This record gives sequence, C-alpha cells and structure tokens, in this order.
Amino acid sequence: MGNNSQPQGLLLDAMGTLISLRSSVGTTYAAFAADHGIAVEAEAIDAVFPDLFRAAPPMAFPGLSGSALLEAEQNWWSTLIASCLENCGHQQPMPAALGETLFQHYASASAWQVYSDVAEYLPRWHVRGIKLAVVSNFDQRLIPLLEQLGLAELMDAVVVSSMVGAAKPDPLPFRCALEQLHLNASDVWHIGDSPADEVGAAAAGVRCLLIRRSQRSAGPSPA
Repeated sequence: MGNNSQPQGLLLDAMGTLISLRSSVGTTYAAFAADHGIAVEAEAIDAVFPDLFRAAPPMAFPGLSGSALLEAEQNWWSTLIASCLENCGHQQPMPAALGETLFQHYASASAWQVYSDVAEYLPRWHVRGIKLAVVSNFDQRLIPLLEQLGLAELMDAVVVSSMVGAAKPDPLPFRCALEQLHLNASDVWHIGDSPADEVGAAAAGVRCLLIRRSQRSAGPSPA
C-alpha cells in the first residue's frame, strides 16, 4: 500500500460482518428440536450458545478433505448443538437427524441476510478494483452460501478455517488469503467484528478495522 491511503485489498469476516441470521440461534434450534420431540426454550439456548461456541475447539481440520472433511464439520456442529441442549436441561442423547437437519438448514440462504451497508459498499469497492476476500471461521458451506446471497461474484477469494486447517486468531487464514490475492500484508486491511479478527490480522501483519453491529441476530454464529 505504501503511502496510499486506500488499500489494494480488503479481507472480510463473514458472520456478523457481511451477513447475519434472520432468526436467533435459539429460535431456530428450539423449533427444529420440537420437531424431534425435544422441548427447549429459545431464550435458554440463546443464553448458553455464545459461551459454548467460544469454548469449542477451533473449526479447523488439518489434512482432511472431501467426505471426511464434511463429516468432521457436521460432527463439530452436532457436538455443539448437543451441548446446548444438555446445558438447557435435556439429558437424553440428541437424535443424529436433528444435527443433520440443522446443518442443512444453515446451508441455505433462507436462513441468512446480507447487511444493508454490505450490499451498498461491496459493489463499489469491486468496481474500484479493490481485491476482496472473505476470511471466516466457518466451514465449506460458506462458499455456496455466498453464491446464493449474491456475494461470491464480488469476491476474489474465499478462505474458510475448516478447509485451510487453522482458525482465527491463527494468522494462517489471513496468509492464505494474501497468497490468493497476490498481495502483501501491507497492501490490505481486514474488516471484522471480534478479537479473533484483530489478533489474527495483527499476527499476519495486516491492519484490522473492527465494526460494531447495533443489531446481531444470534451471537457468534449458528450451525
């Protein structure tokens, strides 16, 4: 970037930065759980989900690809969903079908919405020739999800933690994005909404701008 005030590229977090849920995690989990004969309050799930999400292992599976990676991703989320139910008082084993159904639900654009400012600014940045990449602690569902939401066509790269084998605040996802954009760390800024964004970007030598959304549907992220 040198002395220029405008970056040549932007690395963008996904959940809570570009997109959000249409309904809270608790609302959705409770509704799907009811379909499987499990009674749980949405408010109870919303209360326990953020801490359980943050305490979960990194969403990264080094060395896995194909069906093995997909299985690991789904198991990661099923374990988290089961922990939510257990912490809300459900003591029986969670039906495997519940985890599978929720995993598929969140793969659909119908569960998500694009922030209005994102819809406004991303096309502007794209037209101005700024290279754009998503860097997200998520799984491979994000790639087709961005396509469904009309954002993929604006991106030069999409880096998800489960596929690169490391999750923010590890600097590896940022370095992978820089490699795909063919830019140096000094040429880009990262825009995110969490300490993991800030710490990971700093470790990669990238300037980070944190945003604070006034309305967030569901805490850190769903399944």
